[in-house]
Amino acid sequence: MIELLLSRRSTRKFLTRKVEQEKKDKLIEAALLSPTAKNLHSCEFITVENENLIKTLAGSKRHGASFMAEAPMAIVIIGNTDKTDVWVEDAAIAAITVQLEAEGLGLGSCWVQIRNRHYSENKTAGDYVKELLNIPENYEVEAVIAIGYKGTPTKDNLLETLDRSRIHTEKYRS
Repeated sequence: MIELLLSRRSTRKFLTRKVEQEKKDKLIEAALLSPTAKNLHSCEFITVENENLIKTLAGSKRHGASFMAEAPMAIVIIGNTDKTDVWVEDAAIAAITVQLEAEGLGLGSCWVQIRNRHYSENKTAGDYVKELLNIPENYEVEAVIAIGYKGTPTKDNLLETLDRSRIHTEKYRS
């Protein structure tokens, strides 16, 4: 797992190469196997591969999503607010699980935050995505994970550069 964490970096430039069905199946399995509070499985997932729809999703918020227009695949992570009040945590766990699986499959990924972001002055990014993808009212959109083959190489993290001052033993120490 440490090797996977060292190599995983956000990918914002993708090759045009499509993701193979076997890899898509693995990504979905990873999402469905994600740990959830009380095993309630409050999250659902919308896979998007339609080029025009991905480009439209890339316009879901003012900043930080435009790169997604070139991704060959996206997974929209939504939480059922009727099932639990910790759907946000469940969705975040699912998002990182998908990203780690993508890395393990030789794919790049990048989280596009939707929850608590704005599409426009009068509309949230979540409402924009909900309207676009016909998501029911009792669901909220946490994020969209852009996925594809890495267009540019990234440098791995190094264990030697970890900021260990962020670790505290027994109690917080400044």
